Amino acid sequence: QVQLVESGGGLVQAGGSLRLSCAASGIISSINAMAWYRQAPGKQRELVAGITSGDYSYYADFAKGRFTIFRDNAKNTVYLQINSLKPEDTAVYYCHVLSSRDNYWGQGTQVTVSS
Repeated sequence: QVQLVESGGGLVQAGGSLRLSCAASGIISSINAMAWYRQAPGKQRELVAGITSGDYSYYADFAKGRFTIFRDNAKNTVYLQINSLKPEDTAVYYCHVLSSRDNYWGQGTQVTVSS
């Protein structure tokens, strides 16, 4: 059974930092890429950042400079470090895994930034 377990969300003041993590288990095929998306109230889900099995990382324009994605391949875990948080970063953050056979979503972790 495939599981994506996310953690690290919470309530933080503007200017603060958070590190989100997503541990994947039960995926028997090779993982090609892991990524983070977010969805704010009333808005569509959008890509934040992703990282391939070869450690190539890519970011949405809004994420460049304050967001860092990295992974631990041995643990099938992907992290998202967010610095200098802004109220507009408030959203549910979702982990996404693309394997050679399928793709999977986590349940989401809430990030709330107060001004």
